[in-house]
Amino acid sequence: MERLSSTTTIPDAFQGARDDISGQMSLIWEQAKAPLIVPALRLLVFVCLAMSVMLFIEKVYMGVVITFIKLFRRRPEKRYKWEPIRDDVELGNSAYPMVLVQIPMYNEREVYQLSIGAACGLSWPSDRIIIQVLDDSTDQTIKSLVELECQRRANKGINIKYEIRDNRNGYKAGALKEGMKHSYVKHCDYVAIFDADFQPEPDFLWRTVPFLVHNPEVALVQARWKFVNSDECLMTRMQEMSLDYHFTVEQEVGSAAYAFFGFNGTAGVWRLSALNEAGGWKDRTTVEDMDLAVRASLKGWKFVYLSDLKVKSELPSTFKAYRYQQHRWSCGPANLFKKMAMEILRNKKVAPLKKFHVLYSFFFVRKIVAHIVTFVFYCVVLPATVLAPEVEVPKWGAVYIPSIITLLNAVGTPRSFHLLIFWILFENVMSLHRTKATFIGLLEAGRVNEWIVTDKLGDALKTKAATKAFKKPRFKIGERIHLLELTVGAYLFFVGCYDLSFGKNRYFIFLFFQSFAFLIAGVGYVGTFVPNA
Repeated sequence: MERLSSTTTIPDAFQGARDDISGQMSLIWEQAKAPLIVPALRLLVFVCLAMSVMLFIEKVYMGVVITFIKLFRRRPEKRYKWEPIRDDVELGNSAYPMVLVQIPMYNEREVYQLSIGAACGLSWPSDRIIIQVLDDSTDQTIKSLVELECQRRANKGINIKYEIRDNRNGYKAGALKEGMKHSYVKHCDYVAIFDADFQPEPDFLWRTVPFLVHNPEVALVQARWKFVNSDECLMTRMQEMSLDYHFTVEQEVGSAAYAFFGFNGTAGVWRLSALNEAGGWKDRTTVEDMDLAVRASLKGWKFVYLSDLKVKSELPSTFKAYRYQQHRWSCGPANLFKKMAMEILRNKKVAPLKKFHVLYSFFFVRKIVAHIVTFVFYCVVLPATVLAPEVEVPKWGAVYIPSIITLLNAVGTPRSFHLLIFWILFENVMSLHRTKATFIGLLEAGRVNEWIVTDKLGDALKTKAATKAFKKPRFKIGERIHLLELTVGAYLFFVGCYDLSFGKNRYFIFLFFQSFAFLIAGVGYVGTFVPNA
């Protein structure tokens, strides 16, 4: 009996020890909360609300400007001189400017034929255009295929050059810079640039080059992207919503109000003299296109954006590819902002209003604040206030401003309005990677110059939809599980459980949806295998 009674006390001992530990933790939490945690949370709430207001004002301002543009039909053809280039009997084809078309590529097995074929199909006098394929491929088989395709086009009378180099220094910027060193480039007036997955329509040059010919102050004409695989899965629909806002609103407003916007790196035509005056291509950041655009703008050059000219392109169709792309697109601008802020401030050729737009609106609010506030406020601070009820978040900051910003973002893609909830969750997940990349760019940390080429599928897209339903996805732990998403998802799930257990119910549904999105992203399947909604 004594033996039995002694064993029955063991669970009680464990329960007592557990209660003692939880009691000590609760005591430590209560003692630290008032002097440390609550003041820190209140400061973070204030900072996040200030950033939210900045972003809100920027979005509303752009909404007002784009409404004005649409109502009064301020098309580029009305703001700049535009008329078709006419034939000259005496001059013949020499009346047309010489155009260089550059196609940088790297191991583009699936799309090299599409891009080369589209470039060779551009309607322009054959003796006034040069197609330059800049192949940095490391796969010898792909290299041979690209060279063979160029040779096949050359045999048909197309002026196409196949150029390679013995290194990949500077990645895309290095390839473009090297391409400019060839002797035949000196005879060109303009250069059109297309990434390997871009397919311009035959009339692309007829619609863009006249802006450069008739307006000597214009350095760049940028076209809009059109996505051939936006309906592939839920993830591509989310990307389309974000990018459509960029092209429908941000680029349009920048062009109409300031004659400045960030060059998208492809589907654009540059005046070669402007490109050279700005210092040419530089590989100091992973956004060589934006770098060039800012430097050209500081020289006084103007940019024109054509929203009705669309060039076919491809969206990343896997979460892994999209994460790498977003790292580059978030890290690069932050790093460029750090490198060029003082140069922009000291510049005397640009009006103060334009400098303010470039520094504050273009860089600080859109490239830094937007990423940080989305993650820190909605994924860290707001959930943390559940654990500290003393910290109040005003309803206008927690509900009204985010709702208005979300609705304004949906303007660019009205067909996906019913997917807004999914878009919010997806953007919050991606804000983790964008915020991390932003700080890497600002601090110039280890991955600041990381450049991983986005995988493209090209013609494989046509067969992927048919085979995806029958193909069992492979689950590789090393490739699929991302600890950052899992950690944030677990944190949000814990806070949501706390919210429910203690009857706070402030953001219960929000937190559980958030945690679900992060946990799904943690196994690498956000939208990749989800069919079109």
